Amino acid sequence: MMVKEMTRSECIGLISANRLGRLACSKDDRPYIIPVYYALDGNCLYSFSMPGQKVDWMRENPHVCVEVDEFQGGFGWRSVVVYGKYQEFPDTDQWHHQRLHAWSILERHVDWWEPGALKPMPQPMASASPHLFYGIDIVEVTGRMAVSGDN
Repeated sequence: MMVKEMTRSECIGLISANRLGRLACSKDDRPYIIPVYYALDGNCLYSFSMPGQKVDWMRENPHVCVEVDEFQGGFGWRSVVVYGKYQEFPDTDQWHHQRLHAWSILERHVDWWEPGALKPMPQPMASASPHLFYGIDIVEVTGRMAVSGDN
């Protein structure tokens, strides 16, 4: 096996071909990482969530990263890290267009709302859903891949 740096184009290709990533954020020098479904459009990863720890932490510190990987059996792997900035799209007139755009990008996928809408315990019924849409503006992307020595 050989490990190689991936080009930006290869990194974006891997991100585009997948929809599950691991979102990392931090607060008070403590890391937190969770799985998220996303959809890439342009220079932004769009996602969906209910209020909770990750949203609270990203509101306080918008600098985040998302890791996306792909394993090819015993023949290698590829891994990309996106460094970016969190941007929430609240349900207001000012953010209406971005919110609808995020929704339209995400709903192209089956179960696009998972795992963001699921919580480990039953939630009380509410008259309105507190869900939110957000984007991660890509600042930098890096990647590596392992390939067999024959490639």
